[in-house]
Amino acid sequence: MRRVTMDANATTPLVPEVFEAMRPFFVERSGNASSIHMEGQQARAAVDHARESVAALIGARSSEIVFTSGGTESDNLALFGSLHAGDHLVTSAIEHSAVLHAAQELEKRGVAVTYVGCDSASRITAERVKAAMRPETKLVSIMLANNETGVVQPVAEFAGIAHAHGALFHTDAVQAAGKIPLSVAALDCDLLSVSAHKIHGPQGVGGLFVRRNVRVAPLFYGGTHERQRRAGTENVPGIVGFGKAAEMAQAWIASGGPADLAAQRDRLESGILNAIAECGVNGADAERVCNTTNLYFDHVEAEALLIALDLKGLAVSGGSACQSGATEPSHVLLAMGLSTARARASLRFSLSKLTTQDDVEFALELVPAAVARLRELSPSYKATATQ
Repeated sequence: MRRVTMDANATTPLVPEVFEAMRPFFVERSGNASSIHMEGQQARAAVDHARESVAALIGARSSEIVFTSGGTESDNLALFGSLHAGDHLVTSAIEHSAVLHAAQELEKRGVAVTYVGCDSASRITAERVKAAMRPETKLVSIMLANNETGVVQPVAEFAGIAHAHGALFHTDAVQAAGKIPLSVAALDCDLLSVSAHKIHGPQGVGGLFVRRNVRVAPLFYGGTHERQRRAGTENVPGIVGFGKAAEMAQAWIASGGPADLAAQRDRLESGILNAIAECGVNGADAERVCNTTNLYFDHVEAEALLIALDLKGLAVSGGSACQSGATEPSHVLLAMGLSTARARASLRFSLSKLTTQDDVEFALELVPAAVARLRELSPSYKATATQ
């Protein structure tokens, strides 16, 4: 059976070029990057090259990149490394769980937290951020692109507000990196999180940009790795893969890839909207990254629709992969003001640069038919149909 995946915001396939870059460091060049012999220095050179590539993707200095195990660790290092009991954190109600759950733990440790709300398109305004600031605010952490809706936030404005109050600014850019051009200077951020497996790199490796002269307390204690910011032997194959994926992402952006992918997304979106009544886009009126659409299908349970599509060969998502199996509807959609019923009727389609026009047409064949079948079984739909 043909399989098409439209869940790139959960993870992207490892492309062959990245695997080939990684392969030698599993076997032939399996040195420790901290060793001073030849094998160790080969590993060190590979890590240094990858660091330069990841830095180039976001417009940073290579010395400002700390390699981590992924976006979650990067977010945790930014928050726990910057805050202490008595401090105040400003974040948003639509953050990824890596930030939200970290913030909740910080509250238990004596850090005050304000969760800023959003509008019906999941946009956060500068006015809301400004109103949340306090004299003891030490960090503002607001994501660049939402993982569920794809909506892009004006984080440079938020950074300006944070700095005007003497606070640092962190942004979770995991869903933005590799989809839009990034410059830490233009974003005016002090800390920025990225992850390899969202840009066709390997799972289990990420990075945190730490602006020069900004200090973060480490989460781990051990050796002096990563300029004493992240102890532990470097994951050399993973880091090499991250670097290669970053180089490819930068080239793809420069060649106009995001516009082409946005056209694919728009074709999928308009095709579904034209074919299905009582259906709409969550976050339609806001700027979004090129690959993401979050659609609601009234009178349908999203979980049932997800399973029906999966059985036919199409993989999509009900929201964040980190929340799979959760019984509660998406906190992002609820924060936008959606009813519980509509939040439970929403699915995310997230494309990758490997998505083809044939993949889109495949989805356009399956989705309307699956929705129609499920609505035939829906009491609420039958009730509206007879009115």
